[in-house]
Amino acid sequence: MSTETGQTQTHVDTMLSEHRDMAAAQAFFRSAQSATGQVPNQVTTDGHGSYPRAIRSTLGRRVVHRTSAYKNNRLEQDHRGVKGRIRCMRGFKSFDSAERFCRSYDELRNFLRLQSRHNQHVPANRRRLLHLRRATAVRAILEAA
Repeated sequence: MSTETGQTQTHVDTMLSEHRDMAAAQAFFRSAQSATGQVPNQVTTDGHGSYPRAIRSTLGRRVVHRTSAYKNNRLEQDHRGVKGRIRCMRGFKSFDSAERFCRSYDELRNFLRLQSRHNQHVPANRRRLLHLRRATAVRAILEAA
């Protein structure tokens, strides 16, 4: 989901739910609203049938709902790594294992991420040093577990 408030564009991540229905959509929009602290002017989604009613009931009638695969593409590209891992495992056998995988994947990815903000330049020698330190820390944690 992408929300726009005036000149600022904010991207809100995803929510893992057992069911893709009206209750899950409303819970997601409430969570997104509490995370950003504001009601967006526009919301871009993939066009699932429950979204328009969930947006109206949760965010209000003034919020414009856009459905576009291209305008939502940055968010979809961000989940490319998770989708690549899921394909080779041929899906998950239970919701609990999916939830556990997604949570740990995001934590590890954020820990190893070298940039603290979008388009931040980090020199190559600094990137190598930071990655080596962080990868060593992750390895030590995994060996201790």
